[in-house]
Amino acid sequence: MGILIRPWQKEDLATISRITLESWISTYSSFIPESDIRSYLDAHYEEASLLRLFDDPSMYGFIAETDGQIVGYARLVFDWNEHRLFIFSLHVVQKFQGQGIGRQLLEAAEGYAAGKRLDEIWIGVMVKNKRALLIYRKGGFLFVQEEPFPVGKTTVAHLAGYKKLGRSTLLHHKTYAFFDERQKSNALPALCLELLSDQKKAWQDLRDGYESFKNVRERDLSCRYFRVRIQHNPGRLKSCTAGTGPNSENRQPCFLCLDHLSQGQKGILYQNEYLILCNPMPILSSHFTVSHLDHRLQAIDEHIGTFLQLMVDLSPGWVILYNGPQCGASAPEHLHFQAARSGRMLIEKEIREGKRLALVKEMDDVLFYRVNNLGREAILLEGSDPMAVEHAFKGFLNGLQNVLLLNEEPMINIVGFYEGRKWRLIVFPRRKHRPDAFFKEGNDRVVVSPGAIDMGGLVITPVERDFECLDAAAVKIIYREVSLGEETVEKAIHAMR
Repeated sequence: MGILIRPWQKEDLATISRITLESWISTYSSFIPESDIRSYLDAHYEEASLLRLFDDPSMYGFIAETDGQIVGYARLVFDWNEHRLFIFSLHVVQKFQGQGIGRQLLEAAEGYAAGKRLDEIWIGVMVKNKRALLIYRKGGFLFVQEEPFPVGKTTVAHLAGYKKLGRSTLLHHKTYAFFDERQKSNALPALCLELLSDQKKAWQDLRDGYESFKNVRERDLSCRYFRVRIQHNPGRLKSCTAGTGPNSENRQPCFLCLDHLSQGQKGILYQNEYLILCNPMPILSSHFTVSHLDHRLQAIDEHIGTFLQLMVDLSPGWVILYNGPQCGASAPEHLHFQAARSGRMLIEKEIREGKRLALVKEMDDVLFYRVNNLGREAILLEGSDPMAVEHAFKGFLNGLQNVLLLNEEPMINIVGFYEGRKWRLIVFPRRKHRPDAFFKEGNDRVVVSPGAIDMGGLVITPVERDFECLDAAAVKIIYREVSLGEETVEKAIHAMR
């Protein structure tokens, strides 16, 4: 079967309209009602609308044809203001997919862009179109912007990404090794340690970070009913004082995006969606960042399933961490988790003390415990079925949203680990990001910016004076200020659906 790629013609428009409808229904009907799909396409892809587009000088199209039959097309839009070329639509008839036709249409689009002396080409993909995202990522596209996309009465998440022309695929270049569910258990911890060893040799910043980590000082502090460990870690000053939003002052290019990774930096491609990277400013030994391939805002609800799977794949002896975008995330504009060897956060020992746990709810065989006498609120979710744990966690998140009257994600930190065939999620509901002392001046200032590790009992102090002066009373005040109150958390648990 020979494939001919040619420019589109007016007589192709009726077929293009039909292919678009068939493709949208087969691809999107699982998450967009068919009535909304038809409403949207009637407005934008009906033949008369396409005829107007055909006459627009900013539009161009390619047809894929075999034996005189149209089997796919690509529609390009040139934005004169941004001087960018967008692949606005690319569809291949379902029974002809998997035969390289989409790749040939992409190559034609890239050739057209090169002819206009452009060095990159852009494309948009719906977040839930996982198959297309995987194909485009492998083809060298980096997705850097997430935005809502209205389709009739339904709004879906949509990603925009670009590919640099004439450059080798960045993902391939930055991948040290691969890991997915087909590989044997216990393989990922060894692979991570192998990556760390190799990266210390190849990446100067990481080598320097771990050399500095050797000089980190720690001391344990009794706060009557609980203990904390104070760590003096000067390398964390920049991240502890960073802003928390994409519009923060002096916001630098995202250091987790593929095209901004350091020259020698590589990672483990996890489940074809994440890159496990060594953290060059470690707080814990063997400290990693699990970064999404796309530049997407930090959020846990849609990704808790991956978080739970990562807990299993890195078990035993590892913890997985999540910081909400407004309470500890070092890159709130880029979705990521953290992973590290366990044992350094005192919360791990404290929840194993049965006397601290008070059962407050049971939901689909998932147990909810309040962890008592910690100086801050902590809820432990424990279950042996990952789907049930995911459902219970989302219910708790929803309960917090209802009680706090929020549309966005509540402020939370999470510490998770898998042991004894059980998933254990420690959720710290938050009131605010930083204590009042963080914003004071002179000797009254305390540079402590609590994230999951701090809430877990390892309090990071990048300033030496804070390390030496922080006492039990100050720690209690910090925890009390940033933690959501007990009464509010109880209301959230009762408000769960």
